[in-house]
Amino acid sequence: MITGALAAFAVIFLTVSTVNFYRAVNTASGSGEHSESIISFWRNSRNENSESLQAESIINNGTEKKLEILEDTIAEYFWQDVDEKTLEDGLYRGLLDALDDPYSVYYTSEELIALQEQTEGIYYGIGAYISQDLNTGYVQISKIIRNTPAEESDLMQGDYIYQINGEDMQGKDSTYVVSKIKGEEGTSVVITVIREGVSEPIDISVERRKIESPTVEYEMYDDGIAYIQITEFDLVTSGQFEEAYQRAKAEGMKGLIIDLRSNPGGNLSTVCDIARMILPKGLIVYTEDKYGKREEYTCNGDNEIQVPLVVLTNGYSASASEILAGAVKDYGIGKLVGTTTYGKGIVQKVINLSDGSAIKLTVSSYFTPNGNNIHKIGINPDVEVAFDAELYQQGTDNQLEKAKEVLAGMMH
Repeated sequence: MITGALAAFAVIFLTVSTVNFYRAVNTASGSGEHSESIISFWRNSRNENSESLQAESIINNGTEKKLEILEDTIAEYFWQDVDEKTLEDGLYRGLLDALDDPYSVYYTSEELIALQEQTEGIYYGIGAYISQDLNTGYVQISKIIRNTPAEESDLMQGDYIYQINGEDMQGKDSTYVVSKIKGEEGTSVVITVIREGVSEPIDISVERRKIESPTVEYEMYDDGIAYIQITEFDLVTSGQFEEAYQRAKAEGMKGLIIDLRSNPGGNLSTVCDIARMILPKGLIVYTEDKYGKREEYTCNGDNEIQVPLVVLTNGYSASASEILAGAVKDYGIGKLVGTTTYGKGIVQKVINLSDGSAIKLTVSSYFTPNGNNIHKIGINPDVEVAFDAELYQQGTDNQLEKAKEVLAGMMH
């Protein structure tokens, strides 16, 4: 499944809000007159909402005039015809881009639908996880899902998505990238990737198919060691986890490994629901906004785990994954094995606009039960072990084997 992450869908979603939005762009009239100027949005919004605007609003006569000049100049001199809706959306994207926050973005109505599909766990795509690489400005394929079009293609974990159908993806939010990869079932998308060790970009055509996100995988190993992998925290994930967890108990679980490697995050309520199945009574996580307003997410402790626990993490474990890993570490109910997590300690809120578009804003920081904010720091494992790609190609997951070893020691 394609996920945005590390916006991106390394994003933690809060409850969606809706605000009214005065749409000012009309279709051209039957007389052939030019459609209403795109800058009329600013004027109408200002006139109809003047009481709610700040005294120092950027929407003023000066900015309106400048926008008119820019629009007229583009219409007269730009070498190609310009779609007004594209220009309008560009205005809104520009406001969010000016925040210099890769996680705060504007969504068209089409992009918002794609985002909603993503969080629900059912969509038409290719079957790969992606994460945001802030150093390069590109998103990177962090994992390929088994039995999907992505696995059947030549895409590889670690590939950087350079272009989609010829459009450069540098600087694009991962959710935007996702919206370009998804499409109608049976159609194809050309993904151009940059691959380490290869001098030229590679064009790869992948067919889109229906992907029902298998966000949880379960296996029972020898000696009662249960293994549950969570690939992301979609709305379907808590139910899938509970089913796997109850199955593990029924099969005589004596110890549990929760694998959060390459899990880019997801829904805040989902990770809290899962945390309530294993944590003791107390805080799961709390958030604070710029005004110091604090919101706490708690657990009653009725379902505290009764067997030894190991959590696997890596550098792609982000956001909601770090909430769960951080709580496990703070309460001392298990050990973390692997490598340091991604380090995303901020929360985004999706705000719907009444025309069907939306914005996603970073609204707060989150803190582990002990008060740690891990943004741009990550969470260090208790037992550090780097991933060995050579061994993995030979069929051995050295990090998982270490987790089994650590868990076995805790069980005796």
